Amino acid sequence: MSQGRTLVLASTSPFRRALLEKLQVSFETLSPDVDETRQEGESPQKLVVRLSEAKARAGAQTYPDALIIGSDQVAVCGDEVLGKPGNHDKACQQLEQLSGQRVEFLTGICLFDSGSGKARTNIIPFAVTFRELSATQIERYLRTEQPYNCAGSFKSEALGISLFEAMHGDDPNALIGLPLIQLVTWLNEAGVNVP
Repeated sequence: MSQGRTLVLASTSPFRRALLEKLQVSFETLSPDVDETRQEGESPQKLVVRLSEAKARAGAQTYPDALIIGSDQVAVCGDEVLGKPGNHDKACQQLEQLSGQRVEFLTGICLFDSGSGKARTNIIPFAVTFRELSATQIERYLRTEQPYNCAGSFKSEALGISLFEAMHGDDPNALIGLPLIQLVTWLNEAGVNVP
């Protein structure tokens, strides 16, 4: 692959790293120091765009002439924004709430050129419809996979797929946290040839 500039993933997520590795481009990672608190009155859409860009821009001082990728994701059920549960009890509550429901995942993505200061951002939606889940199924799933650091309390790339009745969207990678279809378009336009 032809790649002249440093490519940086502004994330410590092992899921995003694994997704970017699928593209077979060399990249570095950094841990962006970004406050992810939702601002008062901020829509889920504005939140993911703001955080994606903030994460990408956080690497500009360390990488002054690089292409930096930032991404963020929220899950929305009805009017409620769902975060990462953090523990078993909250994950149980979250999956009970999601049982039989359609949930939209909004994944924000940013490609920031730290040399020019230009940022490209977009939101890639992906929805899932959950099966009707019993308390036993929820408990068995959580004990097996322990997805406590995942918005929505599941890992779709693993056993979490068994919780779904249907999936709706253009890029299944967006559900995992990094919309590769959009990213490949931007990388090619920036001179990083994929494939």
